[in-house]
Amino acid sequence: MSDSSAPPHPPGTSRSTSATIQPNILRYLALVADGYGVDLQPLLAQVGLDEAVMRSAALRVSYRQGSAVIRRAVELTGDEHLGLRVGAAQHLTAWGLLGFAQMASDTLRDAIETGVRYQNLSGAMVVWSATAEDAGYVLRAELPDPALDPAVAVFLAEEAFASVVTLTRLSCGPEFAPQSVEFAFPAPRDTRPFSELFRCPVRFGTAGNRMVFPAPWIHRSMPGRDPVTCAEVLELLEQQTTSRRDQQDLLEVLEISIAQSLPQVPSFIEQARRHASSERTLRRRLAECGTTYEAVVDGVRRERVEQLLRRRELTLRDIGRRAGFSDVRALRRAVHRWHGMTPLQLREQALEQNGIIGG
Repeated sequence: MSDSSAPPHPPGTSRSTSATIQPNILRYLALVADGYGVDLQPLLAQVGLDEAVMRSAALRVSYRQGSAVIRRAVELTGDEHLGLRVGAAQHLTAWGLLGFAQMASDTLRDAIETGVRYQNLSGAMVVWSATAEDAGYVLRAELPDPALDPAVAVFLAEEAFASVVTLTRLSCGPEFAPQSVEFAFPAPRDTRPFSELFRCPVRFGTAGNRMVFPAPWIHRSMPGRDPVTCAEVLELLEQQTTSRRDQQDLLEVLEISIAQSLPQVPSFIEQARRHASSERTLRRRLAECGTTYEAVVDGVRRERVEQLLRRRELTLRDIGRRAGFSDVRALRRAVHRWHGMTPLQLREQALEQNGIIGG
């Protein structure tokens, strides 16, 4: 198979409000947090993911929803290596049909390239790529948004490689160890959990998140290889990919339409007309995406408010008006629902994180 320095298909929506990610990570995060005596159900419900919804096979969450839950879970558990725990807790069934296709692949390299190609179907919150280099066969995990909260960025990088190592050992043999692992974030106070999990040299503060596979392993046959089964599952994955791409296109078009129209919000009837669709059909398509028009509008407004709050010259009245709120009280209620704080508190937090205050 040819090397792939980037996924053949777009890695996902460019807007963080779109609900396009399977919540696999959040499900395992809830299980791991429970071991710390931390119940994430109230937090999940707060961002619209109650227990019944989380059990839905059709559920998709946004980067924004996922990041909010991860950020709070790290705070509540106090575990700076929570990403490692969540990645190591996963099972062979964690990636659904994609995991099954990988197990039925011919070699470990084929399995990895299948994972990269169909990463949109795995619930990944990083962007995967893989290529053969002088150092060996390299798997990269890039963050979808470089402006992510640092704690969330660390969690996602840890979870990404911890899950790859864990599932490789479950499918190919417990003795597997990468040749090396590199993380872009600074070295933590205690690096022992990394050495114990990966059982190879681990470097921090590098140019990117990389895992290098030893040559003998990358060409090793998968124990469950089955060309017929693999071909059948790949056909199903192609069908799902086409459907997912259509869903992402719909959400992005709606979000852009809403963002360009603010402070006015196009009515649902108007959006159906623009898409040459009936209201019933558009509502059904949104339901297939695991969302509603109201939720999409809310997400775009939230993003607009967060952008405007970074501009000190704007008053809350200005921000509320530009984001389409009736008055400042409505803005305050929305920000409290999204973040559990006032708009001014959120402004100060955002400016501090961007080094505008105190640095």
